[in-house]
Order: sequence, then C-alpha cells, then structure tokens
Amino acid sequence: MNNICKDFVKYIVEDAPRYNKSHVEEEALRRYNFIRDRKVYHNQYFAVRFSYSKSSSDSFSNTVLSLSALEKYDKIPFFVVLVRHSANNIILLANTTFLKKISHSSKELSMTNIKGSFNGSDIMREFSGCVNEPRNFDYLFAIHQGLEWEDNLMRLVDATSNIKPVSQKFIPSLYEEKYIYESVNRAKKFIVSPNFNVLNKDLNERCNKCRNEILIASHIENTNIRGRLIESLITSNDEERKFLIENLKNLENALPSYDTENGLGDYFVEFKDADTYTDIKTKVIYLNSNPKAYNVDKFLKQMADSRSVFMFFFIGIDENDIFNTLLCSVYHHKLIQNTILQFHWAGRSTRGTAQFNGVAIDEILKMKNFENVINDSLAVDFLKKLLNR
Repeated sequence: MNNICKDFVKYIVEDAPRYNKSHVEEEALRRYNFIRDRKVYHNQYFAVRFSYSKSSSDSFSNTVLSLSALEKYDKIPFFVVLVRHSANNIILLANTTFLKKISHSSKELSMTNIKGSFNGSDIMREFSGCVNEPRNFDYLFAIHQGLEWEDNLMRLVDATSNIKPVSQKFIPSLYEEKYIYESVNRAKKFIVSPNFNVLNKDLNERCNKCRNEILIASHIENTNIRGRLIESLITSNDEERKFLIENLKNLENALPSYDTENGLGDYFVEFKDADTYTDIKTKVIYLNSNPKAYNVDKFLKQMADSRSVFMFFFIGIDENDIFNTLLCSVYHHKLIQNTILQFHWAGRSTRGTAQFNGVAIDEILKMKNFENVINDSLAVDFLKKLLNR
C-alpha cells in the first residue's frame, strides 16, 4: 500500500471524528478529495464504504455492498470503516480475498452472473492466522494482489449457500498419481538437458525484443494487469507484439479482468522428450507483493501427464532496468520452501491456490550463481501435501 492509503488508515484510527457516521464521511471527503459512487467513496489509490452501528461491538451485520459494485474497486485497497455509537472507529480490508461468502440475493450467483451483496459479518476478521487490522494491511493486500478476480469469484460462488460448486477437485488415478510424483525426475532431467538452454535462450530473446516496453509496463500499479501485459509482450509473435507496443498506452483498460479458461503457464513449447509449460513472472523488487504461483488442481492435473514439465521465468526489475532473468523449476527447493498454500481459503471442492513469498523471489533473482537445485524428498513431500488436501 502506498503512503496515501496508510495515511487514511492512520487518520481513521487516530484522528477522524467518532460516533457520527455523517461527520466522519464529511471530514474524510474534504481531506482525501473522494469521488462518490453511490455508497462508495474512492480516489485513484483506494476506496471505502462507511457503516454505522449503535453497538460498541466490533461485529456488525449491516449490508455493506453488492459484489458487482466491489468488482470495480477490487484492484485497489477496499476498506470498510465501522463508525460506532459509543466506541472508536474500526477499519477492515474488504477486498474479495477477505470475504467468506455472499449473503443477499445470491441464488443466481455464478461465474458469469455477478449477483448478491455481502454483510459486515461476511468480512473475514482473520486470514491465514493474520488478524484483519491496520498493522497487517500491507501483508494482507500483498496477498490479495497475488490472486485474481477469477480465483475469488470461484471461491465465493462455491462458498455461498445453495450454490453448486463450479469446479471439482482433481482426483488422479493410480497411474496419474505415479506420473505426478515422476514429474520431479522429469524436472531434474530437463534442467540439465540441452532443451533447457534452448528454452532459456528463447525466452531471453523474446524479453530483449520488448525490453523498453516491459520497463514502461512495470510502472502499472495493478499487479494483475502489469503481469498480463508483460506476459503478452513476451509470448506474442512479432506481429502481435508490434500491435501491443503501438497501443501500449491504451492496453491497461482493454485487458480483461479475468479469464476463466486460463490454463497452466503462459508459454508452451514441445520438445522431443518433454512438453514444457512456463509461467512468466515479473518481480519489481521495490514493490511489496506475493505473486500467484498456480491453481493447485490445474497444476496437479498437468503434472499427471507423463511428459509435462513446469517452469517459471522470473524477470527482475529494479528502479532502472531489468537486472536479471531466471528460468526456474517449480520444484526448486527455495520456491517450495516459500510457497504459501491457501488451502483454508479454498472452496469446498478445490485445493485452492499457491502463492510465492515475494521476498524470496527477490532473493533468488539477486543470487550471483543461480542453480536449479531440486531436493527429491522435499519435492515429493510437497506433492504429498498437495494431493492429500
């Protein structure tokens, strides 16, 4: 979160009027130059919904906002401020990552039909052992930025009462489970093969063709849009890349919010002995973020194919330039040790999503002599953990 967000949070907790919702709204509007959109106040940095409770309790059941309205602001911090009749103000993060379910008018909610509203009681007060309170907002929003609208929408559709789950947990056969465990050896063979060098060279050449444009795109604040644009610049053919570069200024708003058909990885290359799926991850080292790694069920399903190899192509960007690129196996020991599994957050019928600790990615990119180190027992234990979810 930037300093303006942090200043607002501090203002609400320490300096804003208390006990009267109208007074809080008026003072906040004057101080932060908000635009009002029905019940939501927003600027380019964050959005906020003010609620009121006659009780001094920190729980409230008021209807906060419709899911369709929240979608407009889900890429920036979305706060809910509870003004209480006889107690201090409370502020919560209420982006979709931190919603338990949708409560009202949600019977027709689906991936293609955004219906329903959420209550104050639907906002998680704790996420993965981390309390939803100001001192943790930086960490929590970094997690939210690493997830996509589709991830959260799928979970909310699944978690909402009387809704049939939209996805099913991948249950491998005995043969598929065997291939999943064998994917560790496939990865070890690939990283020492000539084909690894071919793929690495190909990706670096693609990266160099649009180096300046990648640097321009790295300044886009929204992590999902930034990542998708850079992925497109690298994976496109020359004609498509030319179009992207010529229209770079207009592409941010043209990119879709989510893609329900999104598979594993951004770049597919077939070799004689392996089918490689590579996910392109841009890491701006001066920004705090925990990038999404993969959907766990999609990952396991792909690894159940006897030829599949999954890699990450990390692009490290600092204040001045692309300072490093790395082609890294999904089973690299440091990646596994720094994978955050959102099992508790997933819907009833899925294994959830994996994210990377952004600090660990920074450390990997700064390694002077990077090697694709794969620890067999660590990787196998990790797969067992995924399969047993």
